[in-house]
Amino acid sequence: MLEIPESKTISLQAGKILSGRRITDVFSPTSHHKFAWFSGDPAEYARLLSGKTVKSTFGHGMFVDILCDGESCITIGEGTIMRYHAPSEEPPGKYQLLITFDDNSHVAFNVAMYGGIWAYRGIFENRYHQLSLNSISPLDDAFDEDYFDVILNDSPENISVKALLATEQRFPGLGNGVLQDILFNAGIHPKRKKSSLSGRDKADLFISVRDTLKIMTEKGGRDTEKDFFGNEGGYKTILSRNTFQHPCRVCGDQIRKEAYLGGAVYFCLTCQRL
Repeated sequence: MLEIPESKTISLQAGKILSGRRITDVFSPTSHHKFAWFSGDPAEYARLLSGKTVKSTFGHGMFVDILCDGESCITIGEGTIMRYHAPSEEPPGKYQLLITFDDNSHVAFNVAMYGGIWAYRGIFENRYHQLSLNSISPLDDAFDEDYFDVILNDSPENISVKALLATEQRFPGLGNGVLQDILFNAGIHPKRKKSSLSGRDKADLFISVRDTLKIMTEKGGRDTEKDFFGNEGGYKTILSRNTFQHPCRVCGDQIRKEAYLGGAVYFCLTCQRL
């Protein structure tokens, strides 16, 4: 799933490859997916995008925007896989959208569990997209402890730390995936209540949000996700499906997995006491 490290990584990779390329054709879905969301009829995307040249790309929150001339744009969100295929490669047979370029390369868009592929002109009237564009990312220099504290203070006292960080898009693009290592590095259990956090806990949490996301991004995303070229990210997750049932790298205790708030949480009870 697209979270901050992946949206940044994929947008940088796509920008280097696609900037200056002209879109020659756009193909409608060959595989129906009832949880693939479009802005209108995807059969109309060719009229909107064909002949347009890619100007730039921008990754923010759980979105990647491909910005073209004529104010045309295509945006993907959260559960959408955007994969590059070189001119020498055959395009995939199944996709929710396929775009071809003037060098005979292709970009295929496929939705995993759910996801959006939106083509539009001008501003994308989507609440979460606008929230992401107008929020300060943990990767930005302006994301400081004062900004973090304002968000904490505006949230309910009885909320859990997982709900605080990974729901309601208080921190756009910080989802259940990156949450696991953020909380491990801060030494905080995902079920801890905000009201139980000391001043030191809050400071540690701020540092972990900022620093963990920075290193995840610098290493090209997490090893549980794939980039624009289909390669696993270079960041080795501490707590994830890849490490579940392995001993904790710090204390040697068993890493545990539980269902909580609509997703799995991983934790070490010794390092992250409840």
